[in-house]
Amino acid sequence: MAIANMEPMEYSGADNLDARDESLRMVSAVPVGNEPVSDEELRPHVLEGFIGQPRLKAQLQLFLDAARKRDVAPDHILMAGPPGLGKTTLAMIVANELGVPIRVTSGPAIQHAGDLASILSSLDVGEVLFIDEIHRLPRAAEELLYIAMEDFRVDVMVGKGPGASSIPLTLPRFTVIGATTREGMLPSPLRARFGFTAHLDFYPHEELEKLIERSASVLGLPLEDQAARQLSLRSRGTPRIANRLLRRVRDWAIVHDLDSVGADDVKDALALYQIDSEGLDRLDIAVLNAIVRQFNGGPVGLNNLSAMVGEEAETVETVCEPYLVREGFLIRTPKGRLATAKAWEHLGLKPDDGTPDDVSKLF
Repeated sequence: MAIANMEPMEYSGADNLDARDESLRMVSAVPVGNEPVSDEELRPHVLEGFIGQPRLKAQLQLFLDAARKRDVAPDHILMAGPPGLGKTTLAMIVANELGVPIRVTSGPAIQHAGDLASILSSLDVGEVLFIDEIHRLPRAAEELLYIAMEDFRVDVMVGKGPGASSIPLTLPRFTVIGATTREGMLPSPLRARFGFTAHLDFYPHEELEKLIERSASVLGLPLEDQAARQLSLRSRGTPRIANRLLRRVRDWAIVHDLDSVGADDVKDALALYQIDSEGLDRLDIAVLNAIVRQFNGGPVGLNNLSAMVGEEAETVETVCEPYLVREGFLIRTPKGRLATAKAWEHLGLKPDDGTPDDVSKLF
């Protein structure tokens, strides 16, 4: 067998240093391993088929209709919001609605201004340039993009030293769509060049249910009553997580020869991956257990907390805490992290009198 010829894998502690690498978490909004951002089979191609974000859809529809009636490329678009909410999908929908090609790149992929100049100079009239993680563009590339977005030209330097000269290249009118999870990191001059900023919000359970039902239909997976509801409760308001969990439930159904999937099947399948009814995974529960059981609800410092769960402090702060704080399980205070009454209840415990709700402990 091929497995016998495999060389043993070497483990390096450095492999786990990037706290933003959530590749081992089922409930991560970051793409896992080689998994695409969103399977092409699950991605809608028209704005009408995009589920959720109703206000944004209405704004974007008006924006695109006006551009079509004027018969010009629309203004540049900035899409801001947490990962996994559909920024890439919306960019592709915009290009499809306009009937133009889309060129896809990302901030980290552009190492030098020349890389961006090469892309810009090859664009056709009306083409869409999608730049994911635009906040990670190098400074030199940002400055080149300013001019290209506003004046539709780039200045190419020819030669070196005193004899160097700048040759302006006129570009066809095109549309830049930038996607960012950290809008605050974008420099003001770059933000000012976008004519429309789309803010994506986390999905309510009702909209996630509709999205899950649509994805299940595309995947050919019949869902019984309340199955989509159970999936939506565990998806953290994020379509990418919902689709990922749906695929794991599909695997469960295939292995167990199920003709359809019920609510109990969803619970059993995701319990195997240690994902509970609130979408919390093993690491989230470990954090809450450490605060509640070892520190009597807190407050506890970040370093002590990370030592208790065996993770880097940055991992706890950037991977676990945002969702726990957003859902009301955790409070960040000047004295440290404090478990709320909801956290105690979720763990099946009762707080001591004054432990989680004593205001004097917050400061």
